[in-house]
Amino acid sequence: MTTDRTRTPEQTPPRTRARTAAGMLLLAAGAGVLLAIVTAEALYPADYRSSINTVSDLAAMRPTDVVRQPSAAIFNAAMITAGLAIGTATALLSRAGARLSAVLPLGALSVGMVGVGLFPGNTIMAVHQLVALLAFLGGGVAAMRTAGLVARPLRPVLVLLGAVALAFLLGYELFGGFTVFEALGEGGVERWIVYPVALALVVLGTGLAAAPPPPTARPGAAADR
Repeated sequence: MTTDRTRTPEQTPPRTRARTAAGMLLLAAGAGVLLAIVTAEALYPADYRSSINTVSDLAAMRPTDVVRQPSAAIFNAAMITAGLAIGTATALLSRAGARLSAVLPLGALSVGMVGVGLFPGNTIMAVHQLVALLAFLGGGVAAMRTAGLVARPLRPVLVLLGAVALAFLLGYELFGGFTVFEALGEGGVERWIVYPVALALVVLGTGLAAAPPPPTARPGAAADR
């Protein structure tokens, strides 16, 4: 006698559905940020060099904080949308039982990204710098602390991406005169922070969304014992 073991939506545990939804949101957020930055750079209507200009310059070019469209709108919209997606994913993971040490950094990343989109450099620079730092730190720590949520082969990838982001963030602040940082320039260094965090979101999201559901007892198993 054979039984159909196909899991229906009603049979899927709520925690599994929450993790899957969170994974899809994180995957979309990470990929969306990368594509938005590439698009905003390609459409920037003036001289823009990735070694000199930071990603935030896409919203307001220093030193005069000139806003140029459509790049500014693309960048700000992407930051706000991705930040909200990450915030929703954070709530879903918390609901699914993720540890606070993993949820809090993700929440910080969410708040930081929304803040970057709402407060570009041409608004209140002190606020922009604060939320940008929150996003950088939260993203790097989140990549490392959420490694335990995915399958074992993906864990070193997340830890490495988070470590790279934090190393470039702290290294540039403490040892900005080192040759590697001078060669990359401020824009290049910042991309070694932003891109690993975005890639970590893609890896984390994929790992969560693709995780197999927990095994369930076969109907009638108790009677077979």
